[in-house]
Formats: sequence, structure tokens, C-alpha cells
Amino acid sequence: MTEKSLNAQSFSVNKAARLTGDEGASRLTPNWIRNWRTPDVLLRLVSPIVLLLLWELASELGLIPQRIIAAPSQIGGTLWAMIISGELGKHLWVSLQRALLGLSIGVSIGVVAALITGLSRRGEVILDSPMQMLRTIPSLALVPLFILWFGIGEFTKIALIVTGTTFPVYLNLFAGIRNIDPKLIEAANTLGLSRRELIWHVILPGSLPSFFVGLRYSLGISWLALVFVEQINTTAGIGFLASDARDFMRTDVIVICLLIYSVLGLLIDGLIRTLERFALAWRPSFVRN
Repeated sequence: MTEKSLNAQSFSVNKAARLTGDEGASRLTPNWIRNWRTPDVLLRLVSPIVLLLLWELASELGLIPQRIIAAPSQIGGTLWAMIISGELGKHLWVSLQRALLGLSIGVSIGVVAALITGLSRRGEVILDSPMQMLRTIPSLALVPLFILWFGIGEFTKIALIVTGTTFPVYLNLFAGIRNIDPKLIEAANTLGLSRRELIWHVILPGSLPSFFVGLRYSLGISWLALVFVEQINTTAGIGFLASDARDFMRTDVIVICLLIYSVLGLLIDGLIRTLERFALAWRPSFVRN
């Protein structure tokens, strides 16, 4: 037997031994470890945690002065103290009331206006032009006029939020109603559906996706409007808390207020998306895991 064949045989024996060892180790490993897959939620948390650690390290080394932004540890301590004292809960409840009340009124007005203009040519001629004119006026430009009309009380704050949240719902729902597939209308007429049945069973379900898009836009605008209106002669609310912290250069409190806005917006948006999934369960989805 030549030296070359001996080397080849030795390599084969060693490879077989390694495979046997690996196979044995694989059999000894529990199934849940072999099938383990890191959840996407944990993978998404890696980069934020790394950024927080770098932020904390930079603050400890003096690279980021406290007057610029507080360290994460200080922000966490301030947040805990505000929760324990009940101060945060009081301001948060006031802000939620303002935002949700303004959002609900604005969405209601937008839905009614979209139904009138979307389902009726005459309604579109009468109502759509004023709605488009009002839509192009910035909400902040209405502040002086609203203060003259309604004063600087809660009504003005709610009215400004309503003004900002009406038009996203109106525009999206109007487009959803007008963009219903004509074949569905034709099929409904062939089946002998009345106009009321056509609206209830075809047009409204078909326009729901557009309505939820407008609702999510209105939600974002309600938070933007809330930040501004809570700095108009207020004594409570997250916006007031941020404005007061600015006067005392409390960057930790300002960051907490920003985090609250973002987390609340994310939670309510998640609630709307969950409602959307239930309401549109009939709609086929092309998205795969």
C-alpha cells in the first residue's frame, strides 16, 4: 500500500470519527437548544441597548455635558421619582384626556364629511371646497383667532387638536369611498342590492383600509398638536412639564416627556393596528412570515 493511499485512509478514519463525535453530541443536546432561534424582539433590542451604554459611558467621561443632555441613569432615576410621587401620572392623565377628546371629535367630523362628499356628488360640490380651503390653513395660524374667540381655556386647546386631526381622516376616507372597485358595484347591482345595502355591505367595508390609514395619521397629528397647545397657559400636562423643565434646564425631565410622547403614540398606534386586523380579517394578505 502506497503512502498516498495510507494518508487518504487515515483522513477518512479521522473524518468519520469527528462526524460520529458530532452526531453523538447532537443527540445529547436537548431539542429545545438545537431548535433555538433568537426572537426578533431581542434582536431589535440589541442596537438600542448598545446606544444607551455608549450614551452612559460618554456622559460618565464628560464627553456629553449634563446641560446638553442628562445621562440615561439620571433620566431613569428622575422617571422613577416622578412615578412614585404621582406627579407623572397626574400630568399624563390630563394630556391623554386632551388628546383623545380632540382626536375623537376630529375623527367624527372627518368621517361625517367624507361620507357626505364621498357618497353624493351634490355633497362634494357643496362641502369639499370649504374642507380643502380649511385644510390648507396651518393649525398654528389659527391660534390667535381661536384665543380671541374662545379665550385661553381648555376649549381652545381641544379645538386646535380637532382642527389638525379632521382632515387626514376626511381625505383618506373620501379617497377610499371613491376608489371602490367598479366591478364590486356592478356585482352588487346585479344581485339587486338597494343603495343602502350597497353602502353598508360594499362601500363601507371596502373603504375601511383607507379609513385606518387616515386614523393613524390623525393620531400622529394629535400628539404634535398636543405638544404645542399644552404650552398655552396650562398648569398641567406633559407639554407643560416639558416647558417648565426647559425654564430650569432639566434635560432629564425633557427627555422623559419626549419618551412618554413616543411610547404613548406607539401603544395607541399598536391598538389601532390590532383593531384594524380584526376589522379587516376578511381581507387577504400577501405578507408572509
